[in-house]
Amino acid sequence: MVMQQQMMVRVVMGALVAGRAPLVERGCVRYHKFRFDTGRAGWPCLRTLTEVCMELSNRIQGLTGGGSDGWDVFYKARRMIGAGVGVTELTIGEHDIRTDQSILDAMHHSASGGHTGYAMVPGTDALRDAVAARLTARTGVHTTRDNVVVTPGGQSALFSAHHALCDEGDVALYCDPYYATYPGTVRSVGAVPRAVPCLPENAFQPTFSDIAAKSEGAKSLLVNTPNNPTGVVYSRETVEGIARACCEYDMWCISDEVYDTQVWDGTHISPRTLDGMAERTLVVGSMSKSHAMTGSRIGWIVGPEDAVENLINLATHTTYGVPGYIQDAAVFALGEGLALEEKVAEPFRRRRAIGQNILAEQNVVGLVPSEGAMYMMLDVRSTGLSGEDFADKLLDAHHIAVMPGESFGASAAGHVRVAMTVEDSAFEASLKTLVGFAKEIQP
Repeated sequence: MVMQQQMMVRVVMGALVAGRAPLVERGCVRYHKFRFDTGRAGWPCLRTLTEVCMELSNRIQGLTGGGSDGWDVFYKARRMIGAGVGVTELTIGEHDIRTDQSILDAMHHSASGGHTGYAMVPGTDALRDAVAARLTARTGVHTTRDNVVVTPGGQSALFSAHHALCDEGDVALYCDPYYATYPGTVRSVGAVPRAVPCLPENAFQPTFSDIAAKSEGAKSLLVNTPNNPTGVVYSRETVEGIARACCEYDMWCISDEVYDTQVWDGTHISPRTLDGMAERTLVVGSMSKSHAMTGSRIGWIVGPEDAVENLINLATHTTYGVPGYIQDAAVFALGEGLALEEKVAEPFRRRRAIGQNILAEQNVVGLVPSEGAMYMMLDVRSTGLSGEDFADKLLDAHHIAVMPGESFGASAAGHVRVAMTVEDSAFEASLKTLVGFAKEIQP
């Protein structure tokens, strides 16, 4: 019996993949159109009719830029784990505790109560009010729900903020070292990313001069404090320099403050609190780090009312809101106040003290001031190795995975980032092993 039905089957590297998203090779999605016929002995066979190559946009192909991204060690560690090798992962910022049961109960109660349909695109009034109250209490800047739009996590907020501020070809600044997605987020809206190098000699804090040297013609400046990957908390002098640069060069400030509950030394200062900055600052917030809700994808942008109105319009055409039951759980979590936030932050505070004690007893591995966030940035330049080589050799020798500084930009070369995301004794043992390894290979 001849099968007359024709179907589209996507072919990549010789494999037939039916019913899946097309895979890409060199920017081309290759489609082969087939017809099922009857072959020898009555068996069905495929006969090729046509072949079409559909090009993808330059923008999506260019998100990650060129050259090494410094994440080879991370992927190598994941392959080792997949092969059954025991690896201690000190790589990404994922809590070793899970979302508090009380938050999950609130989420379950909301979903079971029927809050599973479309939610309000800007965010529920209750959540926007809760975020506004949080910002008002912590910064002293009067904030209302009209200053808040809820987003599916901090990454979506970063994308939306740049989409709101940058036109095609605009220059958008970010500080180096940087969170890995920053340059790609800028490219995703058609803007041009430009790094502001921050020197290890200045504890990776951007100075006014650093920013001014790169600000000519720039539309926006993205900053992050407490900082990932360095673990520093920007000083008042640093934040004042950021504000001065934004005002003098007429730039918007995008302030990534997702680690604002993890401050070990110093005080978190939001650029939005300084004179002349509230009207030119978009604050990115999230509950991923503060409440161990990384998988819930709940964040926000706080900014001027007219900017928020346009961001809501953008959300209508992109994300179309965050599920209501997740928003309800977020309202509950924020209502628990500091107690729950401190419970989530405490393991990192404890491990930071463990790490400081270990590092204080030697002089081979340096510690960038560990003031906030769930990371320690270690200086391994005395070993004569790059951060990538050090991390790769440490993984091979001791099955401990850390992130090379180079994966966060050129300024962090010769450093490694250690995530404090394993149980205390495992963290202590791993850091002692790292220090011992550095001593062994030091020239």
